[in-house]
Amino acid sequence: MSCIFLTCARSIPILICYNGSMKKEIPLSAPNLDMEIAENLRECVETGWVSTGGRFITEFEAKVARYVNAEEVVACQSGTAGLHTALRILGVGEGDEVIVPTLTFIAAVNPVMYQGAVPVFMDCDDSLCLDPVKLARFCGQACRLEGGRLIHKATGRHVKAVIPVHIFGNLSNMEAIMDIAAEYHLTVVEDATEAMGSFWKTGRYAGRHAGTAGHLGVFSFNANKIITTGGGGMILAADPDQIRQARYLTTTARDDGLFFVHDEVGYNYRMLNLQAALGVSQIDRLEDFIAIKKRNFARYREHLADLRGARLLPFPEDIRANHWFYALLFEDGDLRDRLMRQMIENGVQCRPVWKLVHTQKAYQNFRAYDIEKAPFYEKHILNIPCSTALTESQVDTVSRLIRTYMD
Repeated sequence: MSCIFLTCARSIPILICYNGSMKKEIPLSAPNLDMEIAENLRECVETGWVSTGGRFITEFEAKVARYVNAEEVVACQSGTAGLHTALRILGVGEGDEVIVPTLTFIAAVNPVMYQGAVPVFMDCDDSLCLDPVKLARFCGQACRLEGGRLIHKATGRHVKAVIPVHIFGNLSNMEAIMDIAAEYHLTVVEDATEAMGSFWKTGRYAGRHAGTAGHLGVFSFNANKIITTGGGGMILAADPDQIRQARYLTTTARDDGLFFVHDEVGYNYRMLNLQAALGVSQIDRLEDFIAIKKRNFARYREHLADLRGARLLPFPEDIRANHWFYALLFEDGDLRDRLMRQMIENGVQCRPVWKLVHTQKAYQNFRAYDIEKAPFYEKHILNIPCSTALTESQVDTVSRLIRTYMD
């Protein structure tokens, strides 16, 4: 049996065997790969199409578009690259303000800075996603409409966009967010990097997939996501002109490939054919992966139902969540930290939720609006193993260790 070490975006080393079995450690969220992909990779090597051209890129784009019922999508190097490109397409620029959640991975916010724009941090609600009630209050009370532009009273800057993030495969309240955006002339970049496969079952967006409700949407295929291309991302838009612009910008804004004419500053953000070769195989397994995620979540829920001092956060019934990450919510943050250390010492990878972005050194001087719930969740959430290669016996082991250390 051959094994390799991988490192995910959270810098957690993962030992993964080619047949999907784990050795020694139970990883938090490891990629689920099989040797079927070897034929695709062999074709890339044998034909020389290993870089930003090749049939697997267009095939992967077509499969993703078909899965989410979109006309066309654009593959790119990462979810971060997708967010950056989306902001550029929507005209977010120097000095504009962009409303962002503080409870998220920092990569959702950094692209705002790439554009010379200014983040304004927003609280989460109990779904862990951006709070639409506070978003409406901020727009209505802390800002004013002036000539069709939303102006932040405290700074005088134009508030131009909002980036809701679907946390752990849950879904933001996009109906409310899109209504607020329409009322206050905001553009919406829907960060669906954790939510591929999640969709709404009721309401205005019933049957619509995560990433298709905002003006632009973005997926990620990082190693710890539900399907992976190693890295990689995808840009979604209903407007064909925006799709064309996304494709143009992510391929270095090339106007004439033969004579190397570039009329704009673009980005070398195109997905590699090698990455896409993984993706065309992975997306065919997505529904199976979601079924595994749901089954393991249900097994955890059964084992931990009467756990004292912590509970497994549920996914709402009005969405089909991809169940990407599982979260235990502790009554006592110190107990969470003690349990986390004990679990890690015994070979079970787990982690706290992200450090709030507005408290990070690079963002401490930016404005945060009425942050109340996010600090509580930061201190009280623990993510536990949720890989699609996680076996029932491993779920039982993790559950048993949690109960042992909690008693």
